[in-house]
Amino acid sequence: MSLHNLSALFEPAAVAVIGASNRPDSVGHVVMRNLLEGRFPGPVMPVHPEQRAVTGVFAYPDVDSLPETPDLAVICTPAPTVPGIVAALGRRGTRAAVVVSGGLGAPASGGGTLQQAMLAAARPHGLRILGGTSLGLMVPRAGLNASFSHVAALPGRVAFVSQSGALSSTILDWALPRGIGFSRFVALGDGADVGFDDLLDFLGNDPATGAILLYIESISQRRDFLAAARFAARNKPVIAVKAGVGEIVDAPPPAATLSSFLATPDAVFEAALRRAGILRVHSLDELFGTVETLARARPVHGDRLAVLATGGGTGMMATDELARAGGRLATLAPETLQRLKTVVRTPGNPADIGPGAGERYGQALKILDADKGVDAILVMHAPYTLTSSAEAARQVIAATREIGASVLTCWVGGHEASVGRRLFAEAGMATYDTPRAAVRAFMHMVEHRRTQEMLMETPPSLATDFHPDVATARRVVDAALAEGRALLTEPETKTILAAYGMNVVAARIAATADEAAAVADDIGYPVAVTIHSPDILRKWDVGGVALTLENADAVRAAAHAMANRLRSRRPEARFDGFLVQRMVPRLHARQLVMGIATDPLFGPVILFGEGGRAVEVVRDHAVGLPPLNIPLAREVVSRTRISRLLEASQDRPAADVQAVCMALAQVSQIVIDLPEVVELDINPLFADDKGTTVVDARMKIARAPAIGQARLAIRPYPKELEEWGELRDGRRVLLRPIRPEDEAAYRALKDRMSPEDVKNRFFGGAGPVTHAQMARYTQIDYEREMAFIVMDGKEALGSVRTITDPDNRHAEFAISVRSDMKGQGLGRTLMDKVIRYTRSRGTDEIGGQILASNRAMIGLAKRLGFAVKALPDAEVVEVSLPLR
Repeated sequence: MSLHNLSALFEPAAVAVIGASNRPDSVGHVVMRNLLEGRFPGPVMPVHPEQRAVTGVFAYPDVDSLPETPDLAVICTPAPTVPGIVAALGRRGTRAAVVVSGGLGAPASGGGTLQQAMLAAARPHGLRILGGTSLGLMVPRAGLNASFSHVAALPGRVAFVSQSGALSSTILDWALPRGIGFSRFVALGDGADVGFDDLLDFLGNDPATGAILLYIESISQRRDFLAAARFAARNKPVIAVKAGVGEIVDAPPPAATLSSFLATPDAVFEAALRRAGILRVHSLDELFGTVETLARARPVHGDRLAVLATGGGTGMMATDELARAGGRLATLAPETLQRLKTVVRTPGNPADIGPGAGERYGQALKILDADKGVDAILVMHAPYTLTSSAEAARQVIAATREIGASVLTCWVGGHEASVGRRLFAEAGMATYDTPRAAVRAFMHMVEHRRTQEMLMETPPSLATDFHPDVATARRVVDAALAEGRALLTEPETKTILAAYGMNVVAARIAATADEAAAVADDIGYPVAVTIHSPDILRKWDVGGVALTLENADAVRAAAHAMANRLRSRRPEARFDGFLVQRMVPRLHARQLVMGIATDPLFGPVILFGEGGRAVEVVRDHAVGLPPLNIPLAREVVSRTRISRLLEASQDRPAADVQAVCMALAQVSQIVIDLPEVVELDINPLFADDKGTTVVDARMKIARAPAIGQARLAIRPYPKELEEWGELRDGRRVLLRPIRPEDEAAYRALKDRMSPEDVKNRFFGGAGPVTHAQMARYTQIDYEREMAFIVMDGKEALGSVRTITDPDNRHAEFAISVRSDMKGQGLGRTLMDKVIRYTRSRGTDEIGGQILASNRAMIGLAKRLGFAVKALPDAEVVEVSLPLR
């Protein structure tokens, strides 16, 4: 991931076309024509070894003959020639190339593939490559069409990045008649060098881009992708279509755990997009419709929709669509219903305003806007003889300007309704032609709000403050690995879960039926007895479960019977005896499934959903990426249908959802602490008003890879960076990475800084800081951004932050110390910590800008070895320290 020379792709001063041609059906000819017809303002230089001119432009025989160095080259020659051309361009000083040529997976003469040879030729010169097999790129406002597309893009505020050249052409053809324009249009092709992560970093900071659209088939660099996506999604909407859902299998293979079966690659990818703040849609219509909605509609603050329609039929169609989409119809307050009676034909939700509404549209909108239980309003209109669609639209537009609610419109019909939709478009309002499209747009707004809230969530400290017995868990894992076992027994699994604070039903192993009866006598009745075999993961499938056994004879009979069934149904399976455990009397318990699976790309993931015997059939589950805190766990739970069954109903008390979320956080911590754990099934996990209990559990382990926590797609809190220090007054303080739950302490730190210190830190007066801003300071990915905070108990005394560019060349620091803590050596302690950290990650240089009036900080920088350089702005100096 690097921004190095990416500007040359999008803002070149001169372009060369290698392989330009006068043959009309050739790629080189189309690229030349597109560059010229796009009116690119700089030189366009064709390169062809034999042609004197191409498309009327003087041509050059090779790269060395070019009269000036092109910033960007488009390579349209056969694959075997590409590595040599890239080497020549690199020597010449070209900074970027679009490689249209395909077939780079073929062997190169010197070994390896042509693609590897191409990258090796580019690397010494820092030349960036888009492709191979790329359709090219366009920057319409700059007149740059460096592609062989048959359609040129219109200028706009949306950036589109695709891995498919064919789909890119389709998108351009689809967008042109709809008037959809683009700020940047990029076809990645093979993505040999420039990938999604590079472009997300670039586009996230691009002032010309208001939203980013992605068409994704696959990614390879998960951490880079997620870090760049989270950065971009904080700045602007990022919406993706992910192709390749994959095959749906009816039942898991015999050796597969439930978690590995249910956590499909598509489910994991969706979880990763959610975690990054990206909204996923499933079609091109949705993709561009969502951009239009997010751009034109006011943000929603909840998921409760009110529907106002000219007729009961259209209103009911919308509510049916809302129910199918999992949305929520707003419950109107009694006073709202009373006021609606005066302006609508049928008060309620949906509200039928009837034909000939006129100014009553505005009155009804204002009444609904005043209801605190309404988050958005959908206004629907169907053609009536007595009603003008255009006049109705004007009334809605006028009323919308006077209210604060988010208003969506749906003018159903053809010619008559199209006039109203045109008026809404001209007024900058979101409008749709079917109830389904309108409701789908609303749900996209709700989903986008949820993803943004998760990026800004401030979790409680519960998930980070519990103290698992890691040593006990590690002894169990190490002992099993020493014996060469990959599957832990149920008692071993439950020992690990108990070490992480989970409530478990203890299970004891019995070798024979008589021993099982003796165990049952010892632990008390009723008991459950199950088959104990490393080859049987789903005991119900072989009749290996017997419940509510009340005496020793019943235990013996059940044990003999299930042993016989196992020999009959799975004669090859190993038989290690029986598991006996006390039955758990939980009358109101819901059965859940919880577990760990390992995805080939994103590594360990957490599974949650409805458990029990029919879990493969029900398929009510959600996937989340570790690490999970309580809010993130709650979001995973909310994506399942069973989350509603956890609520109270009739005489059944609500389950303790906090305990369920805590269990997910505990499982997440197992993933972080024990890299050997590759799979875990907890099924069922009982959940009721008393908490959670693990009834049955299995765990698979493997020797941990040397990369350790690099196996995680998202870096967890780096506890290893914590260290204790001592102030000059003798107080011991903890210097540690910042955590999301530090928001209150960090806010208090700022509040206790004097106006002068605030000016030194923020280069001016800083007013009240919003929750979103505080979340931005305290929620970091620990990858490219790091912040250390000095804590005295629950009080923050100082903080230092560093943000490293994607190339890991330069890190910029900023430091804050509470005004009443000056003279305690905090500044030097914080700077020493951040310098050591930045050097350890291989960054070339650390630096920052300091107000010239801040003599104390400039003096500290000099003592630490920083070079000080005055800037043209006399109020600011720049300091820098080489780290290599």
